[in-house]
Amino acid sequence: MFKSKKLFTFMFLLILSVFALAACGGSDEESGGDSSSSSSEGESTLETIKANDKIVWGVKNDTKLFGLKNPSTGEIEGFDVDIAKAVTEIILGDASKVEFKEVTSKTRIPMLNNGEIDAIVATMTITEERKQEVDFSDVYFEAGQSLLVEKGSDIQSIDDITADTKVIAVKGSTSAINIREKAPDAQVLEFENYAEAFTALKAGQGDTLTTDNAILYGMASEDSNFELVGDIFTDEPYGIAMKKGSDDFVQAVNDALAELKENGKYDEIYNKWINF
Repeated sequence: MFKSKKLFTFMFLLILSVFALAACGGSDEESGGDSSSSSSEGESTLETIKANDKIVWGVKNDTKLFGLKNPSTGEIEGFDVDIAKAVTEIILGDASKVEFKEVTSKTRIPMLNNGEIDAIVATMTITEERKQEVDFSDVYFEAGQSLLVEKGSDIQSIDDITADTKVIAVKGSTSAINIREKAPDAQVLEFENYAEAFTALKAGQGDTLTTDNAILYGMASEDSNFELVGDIFTDEPYGIAMKKGSDDFVQAVNDALAELKENGKYDEIYNKWINF
């Protein structure tokens, strides 16, 4: 009886040891798998793009000079669009291997992070806050915030904005944040996109519209009754945004931008659209 009891105990402990070893082995294998997945997650971005043989770009459809839908052709045209095509040509060997999807200041990061687009080239300012959500390329366009007013307006600079001034801005833009810092007493009215914002200004719903000077020049070129006033009051460097951890894709885009600046293609695109 005693021997049987010892034998039973021995067998029980042996079985426990087997299960323990199996569990440890499984844990190591699982851990190793996770580690491999984590390290390859950023590296797979460019490979995925090359496998799909196209880059899906998020661009503005309402921003003259940078991204605007041509009503005659239905095509999106502008500086950002041409930069996207040029970068695509370097990365994939063919400028036509692009797909453009419309984004706004509010939708662009969510669309990037849910996989609808591969990159954002849409007058997007590089900020420390946004760096927590996305990875940015090197600066591809230097811009600064300014004011657009109807000609003859009493507002001639940021110093003329008071508590009675209605300032129009776009939802989700750094411009809306900046104007509240630079003119804290102003009444800020936010609209969904630049087309709605400019329409509101022309309708007299506000006294001035604020955003990057590059965008405002586009608006002024549409209607000669409006002009930019004062100096720029912020530094707004534009970057191409990609999903967090896309190190290989970021490097490829930076290399492409450097090549465009070196071979003169960047200046060609710049002079084509930013002729002010």
